[in-house]
Amino acid sequence: MPALVSFSIVLALVPALRLAAVRIGFVDRPNHRKIHAHPIPLMGGVALYAGCLAAVFLYDGGSARFAAIALGGTALVAIGLIDDWYKVRGKEFPVWPRLIVYAAVSAVPAWLGIQVVGVTNVAGEGMLLFPVWMCWLATMAWVFGITNMINFIDGVDGLASGIVTISSLTLLVVAVVKGEFGPAVLASALVGACLAFLIFNFYPARIFMGDAGAVFLGYVLAVLAVDGSFKSATIISILVPVLAIGVPILDSVFVMMRRMWSGKGLHRADKLHTHHTLMSWGLTQTQTVSFLYLIGALFSLLSIIVLLAFS
Repeated sequence: MPALVSFSIVLALVPALRLAAVRIGFVDRPNHRKIHAHPIPLMGGVALYAGCLAAVFLYDGGSARFAAIALGGTALVAIGLIDDWYKVRGKEFPVWPRLIVYAAVSAVPAWLGIQVVGVTNVAGEGMLLFPVWMCWLATMAWVFGITNMINFIDGVDGLASGIVTISSLTLLVVAVVKGEFGPAVLASALVGACLAFLIFNFYPARIFMGDAGAVFLGYVLAVLAVDGSFKSATIISILVPVLAIGVPILDSVFVMMRRMWSGKGLHRADKLHTHHTLMSWGLTQTQTVSFLYLIGALFSLLSIIVLLAFS
């Protein structure tokens, strides 16, 4: 079972990575914007990457899905670790190299044939096929957006890994209902890796995934949605992956609107995210994360209802 493989690998790797991170000083130190009070090891993304990649390789190694995760995921983890290392040293890694890599990686699924190719109407009669350029544009926009959105919400212990668990579990149910083996393997691997990581990442966190882990999870989740629910979707069932990933999507939309309204750079880190707002209202980290888990679960339940109602 892919989930068991990824779970076991992440569970085994995290303690070793924690020790290695402490020894080399690869830790996230507190500052005015962060809410943790002590340095936290920052190499959890490597464990998530290794667990997911190994599980998908064992069960679906010859597929375009594995190639997309291996190529795009490796590039994202690499640039993420560089970004994390700059932050460890109290510096800011320039935004343009990251954006260039994110844009290039967002084209990898489309290049491998994992694309949004068209839309049918609600009744399923007839289909509008997108021109090639639109297939690429729609796929790249989706992958680029979700990759960054998961990174945006990774600001409270256990939030990003928990939300990705809920979203990928939802997409696993969707894949099983639709009888899609490949997407089910990828979703299962993602669920197992995130659950194992949550053991160490839920409050009080003993390790962080860093940008390397957050962008990797976002990318895998985006590829999973395109390869499963999104591809050749009806107008109604497009809501399935959108709702399944509803929490990071809504959070990102609200934050971008508030940044534009205040005249801040869209890429600048701040305390405008939903989890920051909830904590400013007096909620603890655990209460904040639990509330957002509940919202994510409600979105996911709604997405499954939509799937069953219109399948």
